[in-house]
Amino acid sequence: MQLSHENLMRVPRRSSVFERLLPFFVLALRLSGQVDTGELHLTVTDPAGLPMRTAVELVSEANQYRRSFETDAEGHAIAKRLAFGVYRVQVSHQGFAPSSSAVEIRSAIPKELRVALSVAAIGTIIDVTGESTLIDPNRTGSVNRLGADSIENRAASLPGRSLVDLVNSQPGWLYEGNAVLHPRGSEYNTQFVVDGIPLTDNRSPSFGPEIEGDDVQSMSIYTADFPAEYGRKLGGVVEVNTAKDTREGFHGKFVASGGSFDTADGYFLGQYVWGKNTLGFSFDGAMTDRYLSPPVVQNYTNNGTTGDFSLRYERDLSAKDRLSLQVRHGLARFEVPNEQVQQAAGQVQNRDIFETMGIVSYQHIFSSNVLADFRGMVRDDSQSLWSNPLSTPILAFQNRGFREGYAKATTSVHHGKNEWKAGFEVDSTHLHEAFSDVITDFTQFDPGTPPAFQFLGQKWDLEQSAFVQDQILLGNWTINAGVRWDHYQLLVNKNAVSPRIGVARYFKHADLVLHASYDRAFQTPFFENILLSSSAEVTILNPNFLRLPVQPSTGNYFQVGATKALFGKVKLDVNGFDRRMNNYSDDDQLLNTAVSFPIAFAKANLYGAEAKLEIPRWGRLSGFVSYSYIVGAAYFPVTGGLFLGQDVAGALSGVGRFWDTQDQRNTVRARYRYELTPRLWFAVGGDYGSGLPVAFNGDEQTAIAQYGQQVVDRVNLAHGRVSPSLAISALVGAELLKTEKFNTHLQFDAENINNRLNVIDFAGLFSGNAIAPPRSYFLRLQLNF
Repeated sequence: MQLSHENLMRVPRRSSVFERLLPFFVLALRLSGQVDTGELHLTVTDPAGLPMRTAVELVSEANQYRRSFETDAEGHAIAKRLAFGVYRVQVSHQGFAPSSSAVEIRSAIPKELRVALSVAAIGTIIDVTGESTLIDPNRTGSVNRLGADSIENRAASLPGRSLVDLVNSQPGWLYEGNAVLHPRGSEYNTQFVVDGIPLTDNRSPSFGPEIEGDDVQSMSIYTADFPAEYGRKLGGVVEVNTAKDTREGFHGKFVASGGSFDTADGYFLGQYVWGKNTLGFSFDGAMTDRYLSPPVVQNYTNNGTTGDFSLRYERDLSAKDRLSLQVRHGLARFEVPNEQVQQAAGQVQNRDIFETMGIVSYQHIFSSNVLADFRGMVRDDSQSLWSNPLSTPILAFQNRGFREGYAKATTSVHHGKNEWKAGFEVDSTHLHEAFSDVITDFTQFDPGTPPAFQFLGQKWDLEQSAFVQDQILLGNWTINAGVRWDHYQLLVNKNAVSPRIGVARYFKHADLVLHASYDRAFQTPFFENILLSSSAEVTILNPNFLRLPVQPSTGNYFQVGATKALFGKVKLDVNGFDRRMNNYSDDDQLLNTAVSFPIAFAKANLYGAEAKLEIPRWGRLSGFVSYSYIVGAAYFPVTGGLFLGQDVAGALSGVGRFWDTQDQRNTVRARYRYELTPRLWFAVGGDYGSGLPVAFNGDEQTAIAQYGQQVVDRVNLAHGRVSPSLAISALVGAELLKTEKFNTHLQFDAENINNRLNVIDFAGLFSGNAIAPPRSYFLRLQLNF
């Protein structure tokens, strides 16, 4: 059988993107959810009750939110998409006494605030601080918020990693190779909620095009105390808000950056606001010679190019109705890095990823206590892999993807001390997979392995859910309680009910919040290559095989912690957690290809502790230091997935526990920024990791031949651990130009300035090698207008 990239791609014609997406758009307009955000409706008057145009500053230190804006001629202003928490509102106008008041955002229902300014007395002085917003007295778990300043002044990232690098900077998160996020020891169970739409597929650079960090206004990062609204992937949840401030007229941002590894990136954002309409667009393009994490120091065949485009329109149809439409398109084209043997043979493997999505949302306020939100999404994703004739030990070709339609409807109700929210969601995903291979080195395979193989399959992944949750405010006590129902149907048909509860107690005089939470998790298997690995055809690859359907994972998550304000300027978060999971999910590779698929083990116990000391702003100083301690153990037997040849014996005979691939016991991260002048600052940071487990079956000479002496020297094979990693970074930034309409920033980054060879993974269980970047430099120029 002669196979090639060309004949593999001869699949039946698929209809155009528009033809495929149109039915889903019709559905989405009828049905559609929202994240934990609300908004503030502000009205300002003079002593006579007449409207005033005034300056407004809105601040929440706990949420890293700081925004300055103006009321209109009618004295009105709306601040949208505010994360739940406490905010301080300061209103000022020349000749009038400034007004400062605290307001709490606890519901999707808009909060109304009326401010009447009084005439200023001679010599009046008012000093307003953000101390009362440093902690949220009603938060029943720790949520890490990243505001516009943190995102805009972030450390440099390689293309495809700007968002995941920001998430990975938070306690409890850990990278494996190729920037795959692992929250608290979980594998592939991270979901990004983009403008209220959950994306539950793998969003690492090797699996999905990124949403550029410059396109993001704020982020909220959860690892526990999940609202019942969230499900399917609960290792961690990352809420992403891309909407920008709605200032009148045309405003935007231009960013140009570049540096080591021939990296170059360009981004442009434009937004025009007129009346009740907001129209915005953005596009980004980047290239680099170090896209993925290479398996060897030499960084062979690692070119990558990314691009994305977004268009957004929002209109306030009335005081009670709002419509929003959004289209996004992203792509990534890159090479798969070679090991030493593959490079010597002349191997080149390429991958393409294309993704197009449309999002629609409609919000209606029925009364001051009732709000409904409808949200929908359609998405088309395609990914391909192909190999040149010199590839070894196998030529692999793939064309897979999915078409997804998602709809969600929620209702929020305020009643006395209760904030109710209920809703349902429907997700229908049509998977299609085509794969073929040709063996070029038979010595790497068991006798009897066929010289060529081909697979073509498709199937629907159908998921539905419903939830109800309530936040109860009882003085210094807060209770978040909810329950969620999920249905999953792909390889198996499963239903689950998941209760959630969180409790907090606020001690005002100590400025301390104690909290505890319990989450029941029901997590669906990731669907990348699940049809191929579960097919009957794949069993011809080896007469000795084990193929079990991958079941959803269930788990019980416990967390206790405290949040304490120190000196009115510093916030300390401390948490301990314990996760007990059944059908613990992991992934494995098909033969010696870049094709991975889901597997599962009987159970896993993951536990640890985290601490974060954060200074939002203390004079000229801001920053954080965090520590994470994580222990993760998975247990045999295997309960799902595909195993071939010699792997079958290990899967069937395995007993007891093994350390999971994210079992890094100690992780420390820090970054502090100091303003030398209002227009010049510098920052320093560092990352330390004690090392991941190693599961290498060969001898040292085999490892050296495959990965090189330098890499092997950074591994302790006797103790089964990668040696500790340490990377020190530094940043200098300056505001070059500032006028009423423009400001320009220049930033210079130096990463891993200690130039340490940091090995992320080394032949880890079900994963290959990954080498972190050496010393590197980047320059970033940003113009806001």
